[in-house]
Amino acid sequence: MTKFNLHLVSDATGETLQMVARAAITQFEEAAPIEHVWSMIRTAKQLESAIQAIQENPGLVLYTMVSRELRLSLEGACRRLDIPCVDILVPAIDALRQFLHAESRDQPGRQHVLDDEYFERIEAMNFTLAHDDGQALHDLKSADVVLVGVSRTSKTPTSMYLANRAVKIANVPIVPGQAIPEELEALKGPLVVALTTGVKRLVQIRRNRMKQMKDDRESDYVDEDAVKSEVAAARRFFNRQRWPIIDVTGRSIEETAATILKLYTAHIA
Repeated sequence: MTKFNLHLVSDATGETLQMVARAAITQFEEAAPIEHVWSMIRTAKQLESAIQAIQENPGLVLYTMVSRELRLSLEGACRRLDIPCVDILVPAIDALRQFLHAESRDQPGRQHVLDDEYFERIEAMNFTLAHDDGQALHDLKSADVVLVGVSRTSKTPTSMYLANRAVKIANVPIVPGQAIPEELEALKGPLVVALTTGVKRLVQIRRNRMKQMKDDRESDYVDEDAVKSEVAAARRFFNRQRWPIIDVTGRSIEETAATILKLYTAHIA
């Protein structure tokens, strides 16, 4: 593995910068970056501290800063240190400026302002937490999307990811030997999406979960034949309900969420 220092300098939280950097790094299998995140850099003094740290641990610098003065200071310091320095935000802003024939606000952190969209995300997160794992079944109709699936099919993490996109999610587990909740079968309005996965992968995930909980008992929960029957029975139920089914085997949470968002957009159109 090629280890290297990666400095991420931002005048906001640094989330955008981290996402772009990590997306790019995935294209290099042998790359092993040591991340140094310098967030909320909005004054010359704060920038000087970051530059000092960059000098002590030289490496690639990626940054997002809307202040021209701070950008020039960082770029000048990197030139003196002979360190590569890449701005990932300004090229996009310049392209928008030319296309829209308008000037940008040059205000740090505008994606995190406390606007209506922000409060919609908070509301969606609160709703999703209150309706996790079959809770508050009486209120399923208030959800935008209801996720269903057997245990350990990524319902909760997918729900939280979507909640951060301001989508109100409820998730309901399908449990062998337990009746399907009446509220779920009778549900009208919200989009219901079923999640499933490969049997071998599901058994592996469940065994890992039990190991974390220091539970080494053998049961139908991790028996491959029993799990195969459980998954098949759940799929038959989903098909009877005519719910869209997503196989999450080998999918990231982001990929699953993107598919659900597409289905939801079509559902409300």
